[in-house]
Amino acid sequence: MGNSEALNQQQIRLAAPHNDTMLWRNNVGACRTDDGRQLRFGLGNDSAKINRHLKSSDLIGVKKILIQPWMVGQVIGQFIAVEVKSDDFVARESDERYVAQRNFHECVRNFGGAGMFAKNAKDVWIPQ
Repeated sequence: MGNSEALNQQQIRLAAPHNDTMLWRNNVGACRTDDGRQLRFGLGNDSAKINRHLKSSDLIGVKKILIQPWMVGQVIGQFIAVEVKSDDFVARESDERYVAQRNFHECVRNFGGAGMFAKNAKDVWIPQ
């Protein structure tokens, strides 16, 4: 049996500063307040309908990027979204949660960010 998602997430977060990256835990969910109102929390969790098709990642952060010739010397922050999985995870198109998470990554990448699934730190910082 492989590492759990929790252990993999801890290892990725510990590696982040060594890779010029800050990562924060993105808890996503919903609950009822004491007065009965629905409270949604987590990045992009605007409604149940949206959340069925677009699920934000476990870890959200920013990575330092050195801009090349036309902006020499400037550093920008690239948005990064990491969905951490256990070593045993297998991606399946029939898994609606996986598909919604992948949709979020595609959205992030379409805007110049980095969105990915990861089982370990190498999945995040060493291009496959």
